[in-house]
Amino acid sequence: MKRVHAFVQAFLFTVGVLIPIKVMAAEDLFRVTLLGTGNPIPTADRFGPATLVEAGSHKLLFDAGRGATIRLYQLHIPLRMVDPLFLTHLHSDHTVGVPDLWLSGWLPGPWAKRSSPLHVIGPTGTKELMDNLQRAYAADIAIRIADEKLPPDGVAVTTREFSKEGVVYDEDGVKVTAFTVDHGEHVKPAYGYRIDYGGHSAVLSGDTRFNQNVIKYGTGADVLIHEVAAVRPEIASEPAVARVMAHHTSPHDAGTVFTRAHPRLAVYTHFTLLSRPNVAPITTEELITQTRETYSGPLELGEDLMVIDVVNARISKKKE
Repeated sequence: MKRVHAFVQAFLFTVGVLIPIKVMAAEDLFRVTLLGTGNPIPTADRFGPATLVEAGSHKLLFDAGRGATIRLYQLHIPLRMVDPLFLTHLHSDHTVGVPDLWLSGWLPGPWAKRSSPLHVIGPTGTKELMDNLQRAYAADIAIRIADEKLPPDGVAVTTREFSKEGVVYDEDGVKVTAFTVDHGEHVKPAYGYRIDYGGHSAVLSGDTRFNQNVIKYGTGADVLIHEVAAVRPEIASEPAVARVMAHHTSPHDAGTVFTRAHPRLAVYTHFTLLSRPNVAPITTEELITQTRETYSGPLELGEDLMVIDVVNARISKKKE
């Protein structure tokens, strides 16, 4: 039956029949899809940081890195259906896809067609970001309203900022809690998120080095999705490399987080595996080995388009 629904959804998406996807979603649906698991390096196999959370009829997007809209298109999810957009922090690799999601989602194709404002929720600075984007694209917006008769409401933006930990979204049983993380002395604010729905939970670490708050909010979660960074000793002392590593979490430290939080499933994302022309990045096997120094529980290495069933704490689909 699920395959039939998937086929019908893809067909309707392609031909442009505007049947709401939300109607097709089961009320007990709770899954996470890793849209982008990479870093600022523009590789084709790992797009920029972006994570889709589907809970009941809600489709929430956390960060919009490079290529987020392409991944949504591959999933046959119209861009208008993604709302709200949550930001963890304002680094460019987490936000370069925002104007694409916002403006492309307003276009008239069946894969877009937003007719109401895009809701953006994020830490202090989010409103300034969105206001400046609206100024930067003012000419494009004016042209499309006059030329293509696109609805002004579809390109509007509503922004809600927060400046401290707590619940930032609570609708239809879907609760999103923001918590501070440590992405370095100068990268503030920076947050992670915990999403609760139907008695289950998924936690996103955001960008952070080892942080007790991730353990606090990740404790007992069904799924804990954490960033990771690693480098070979040969280049670890290079100033640029050392600065990057000081902002992220090593496999050894991430393993400690997992062990103390004890999620049903731990998943890596936002892979920062540094290298040089004469020094290869560490392998996935080495990444796992280093994690196993401090963690022995269930672990998955995330990849773009990986789908995580939160209720059952398992991977339900990997990229084909």
